[in-house]
Amino acid sequence: MHAHCTLVPPYILQAIARQAEPASREAAISTLALDRTFAVNRVLAAGARPSLAAAPAVLRREIADAGGTEELPGTVVRREGDPPSADVAVDEAYDGLGATWRLYDEAYGRNSIDDAGLRLDGTVHFGQAYDNAYWDGERMVFGDGDGEIFERFTVAVDVIGHELTHGVTGATADLEYRNQAGALNESVSDVFGSLVKQRLLGQTAEQANWLIGEGLLAPGVHGVALRSMKAPGTAYDDERLGGRDPQPAHVRDYVRTTSDNGGVHTNSGIPNHAFYLAAVALGGNAWERAGRVWYEVLTGGELSRTATFPQFAQLTVAAADRLFGTDARTAVEEAWIGVGLVVR
Repeated sequence: MHAHCTLVPPYILQAIARQAEPASREAAISTLALDRTFAVNRVLAAGARPSLAAAPAVLRREIADAGGTEELPGTVVRREGDPPSADVAVDEAYDGLGATWRLYDEAYGRNSIDDAGLRLDGTVHFGQAYDNAYWDGERMVFGDGDGEIFERFTVAVDVIGHELTHGVTGATADLEYRNQAGALNESVSDVFGSLVKQRLLGQTAEQANWLIGEGLLAPGVHGVALRSMKAPGTAYDDERLGGRDPQPAHVRDYVRTTSDNGGVHTNSGIPNHAFYLAAVALGGNAWERAGRVWYEVLTGGELSRTATFPQFAQLTVAAADRLFGTDARTAVEEAWIGVGLVVR
């Protein structure tokens, strides 16, 4: 579970660094530099973490405060069972970690993100105006944002679900973080991040807005979120963010690029939209049927680290048939056809 996967794509931060006001520009430049350092450090540390014996399936959380420094883990300020603090970021992180743990435990029978009872740790107030959040293989780390482009990164529970799901992926299929496999890695995190939010709010697939990172963009930024699974390419349109949301919703618009590990944050819009279409077609609560299908594929052992979109799609079709029958198979097939992939 050593991949370093940040929430805000580098192309957004690069756009801010080129065009935003001085304070936001400096925050973006600093964030980009830190993110590059983290990515290198995670590669160097890969495989260093020892295997631990499985712990009981009991929720355990620990939130630390970095106090505006770049030192981890920071000072522990809230442990499992402690009452709410006077710090909204601490409490949002605590609650979001809990909501993610409960989705995996109660919906899929998973014992924390590693299925071995891993304690869920988080650090808030990381760095000065750090414009990102990330999972580093051991803990969630949240910046406070610059206040002009981004708000604090604990504000959106789906962000927390997204980042912790990188840990689930790392412990299971371990999808390579580049090209189509990397886009699938990002998409899976968006899928389960959205399901964390939907389950917490008690929303059906039809009722959900399918936005990722709603509430992160500061007032005055023209946009509603970082991504939209319902309508990829429509989440924002602001010059400070590089213009219009570049995510495609169909394979005909697949973005071929060498940046961002082959467009992992961009092309994830295609499988994201397929999941949205499948969830709405299957109906009800998305975590119960569509989410179960995606979870079975992620954890079932058949998914290659270098999986392509068609390979992933074929596995979801087979899983839908196996779990829920012919009608579900048809619904998932039609969802992939809706984004340009024929898997029959």
